[in-house]
Amino acid sequence: MPNIASILKAEISRVARKEVRAEIDILKKASANHRASIAALRRQVSALEKELRRAAKGSARRGPADESDEAGDSAPKRRFSATRLAAHRGKLGLSAASYGKLVGVSGQTIYHWEQGKARPRAAQLQRLAAARELSKQEVAERLGAE
Repeated sequence: MPNIASILKAEISRVARKEVRAEIDILKKASANHRASIAALRRQVSALEKELRRAAKGSARRGPADESDEAGDSAPKRRFSATRLAAHRGKLGLSAASYGKLVGVSGQTIYHWEQGKARPRAAQLQRLAAARELSKQEVAERLGAE
């Protein structure tokens, strides 16, 4: 005949396992729900970061000249054309270094602008526009004075 203590011990172990299993199932479901919500939040953060990068890239493309126009500055908007810059430099008969001196940049910068590898900033566009207004004689005088 089995000992009453061993039967009682076995029954207590069985009931305890049953209770623990029920609690663990609840925790597993909660954990699965939490993991799903974390994954959804990560996707949302990723989408927002992508949108932020896109917005930052768009505002960087607009440049500081566009932002100053919104602030109320009445400076005319300048357009830049690499081929027109090269044509104007050729018309004046200047080297890139000389034209760069006239505009206030290096000759290498002029080459990069003409080849489309870089674009002038707003202040540089103003100086380019001022240089386009000068005659060949005025350009020679300015370069001779420097």
